[in-house]
Amino acid sequence: MRPARWADDEVLAAIDRRIWSTLHSVQPPPRAPFGSFFADHHPPMQHLVAEVDGRVAGYIRLCPPTPLASNAHVRQIQGLAVEEWARGRGAARALLRAACAETRRQGASRLTLRVLGHNAAARRLYEAEGFAVEGVLPGEFLLAGAYVDDVLMGRSV
Repeated sequence: MRPARWADDEVLAAIDRRIWSTLHSVQPPPRAPFGSFFADHHPPMQHLVAEVDGRVAGYIRLCPPTPLASNAHVRQIQGLAVEEWARGRGAARALLRAACAETRRQGASRLTLRVLGHNAAARRLYEAEGFAVEGVLPGEFLLAGAYVDDVLMGRSV
């Protein structure tokens, strides 16, 4: 586990292109050329990178959910991606644990995320790592012809 670097831009963009699915994304598929993975509102410092056997296996994006001082104690996971070849090797779990540690390091005490209701594997992982369902927005997204719930989860860190 390590902080992201500007040099990770291309490899992280490629991961997003390879793993895109309506199972976990409400965005349209990435189109080539993809452009930069990092943006002014999502710089490298908001990302942690997992490496497995010396290869970048995935990332997690950890951000303040708003610019408001009244919710500066909260961080939000706004992206988690793991390469297919690295799944089942603990990369996602390690990224979640690193995000909790980073949240504490930043002086925040709460971590939240949103997950699509039909992504059962992700929901099980989040629950196993201490996240609880705190709200559901029924039928919030229309994906591949079906309405999908947006599930809000959170935990103290």
